[in-house]
Amino acid sequence: MQLGVIGLGRMGANISRRLMRAGHSTVVWDANPSAVQGLGSDGATPASGPADLVGKLSGSPRAVWVMLPHGKITEDTITQLAGMLGKGDIIIDGGNTYYKDDVRRGKELAAKGLRYLDVGTSGGVWGLERGYCLMIGGDTDAVNHLDPIFKALAPGIGSIERTHGRESHDPRAEQGYIHAGPVGAGHFVKMIHNGIEYGMMQAMAEGFDILQGRASAKLPADERYDLKMADIAEVWRRGSVVTSWLLDLTSSALAKDDKLSTFSGVVEDSGEGRWTVEAAIEEAVPAEVLAASLFVRFRSRQDHTFAEKILSAMRFGFGGHVEAPAKE
Repeated sequence: MQLGVIGLGRMGANISRRLMRAGHSTVVWDANPSAVQGLGSDGATPASGPADLVGKLSGSPRAVWVMLPHGKITEDTITQLAGMLGKGDIIIDGGNTYYKDDVRRGKELAAKGLRYLDVGTSGGVWGLERGYCLMIGGDTDAVNHLDPIFKALAPGIGSIERTHGRESHDPRAEQGYIHAGPVGAGHFVKMIHNGIEYGMMQAMAEGFDILQGRASAKLPADERYDLKMADIAEVWRRGSVVTSWLLDLTSSALAKDDKLSTFSGVVEDSGEGRWTVEAAIEEAVPAEVLAASLFVRFRSRQDHTFAEKILSAMRFGFGGHVEAPAKE
């Protein structure tokens, strides 16, 4: 299949590459000409702008995947595309857009005869090799039409043990992608995923902070332990209950530098944690851990602990997120 891709940053470029590896073709554009040139060298068809990209798409329906930061840049790009595409064509937002914006946007595009899919995309900078976990919202026919695209991007079953009793469930889930529901559902599921991620990261970070603090001179001499963070992270990876990709990333960072001296501990939040807490408030669902993990990120910009360095190391590991400068 052919897909237009706008936004060739950390994930957009590798989405294009993974699709091409699977035999699909891509037409690509980014405001950075060198990014377009790089994908062109890898086999993509380069475009000089959104209009040129749409013009180079063939067949019907045409589909364009927008992989840009949520907010004005995504809003403006989709508005621009809506004026260029025709009835039945599909616009995909694979960024971290707020699901309520998806609902509004889906209605606006439907009035113009266009179909809109919101795709929560998890995989970060590792997606090219590992694949992307996809949570899709929108029109069923559009989702089914693009199934070869989603299947190529998803990780597949791989070496993960299959879950017993899933015979009556959607087989796409164990391939690493689902049609979550109507417009907005994909990004809503991804939003909660990221909220949970905040809580998991915070629990791990606090645990390592307690371990690291056991050498404190404030403790009785016979109760002080000079624990090796890198070794603890590594041994926990080997058969423990807390084994996870986040622990893998933590272990890798600590193996390079047990003190994480290259990280300050200034931890940004990218929006989904706030939106998850807002959703919990709307639903009157208690979410103490998720709310606390969000507020810790706010505090980290004023005062930093070893726990925040662990958080920063994990964020850099899975998403390539570079710490923002500390605010004075």
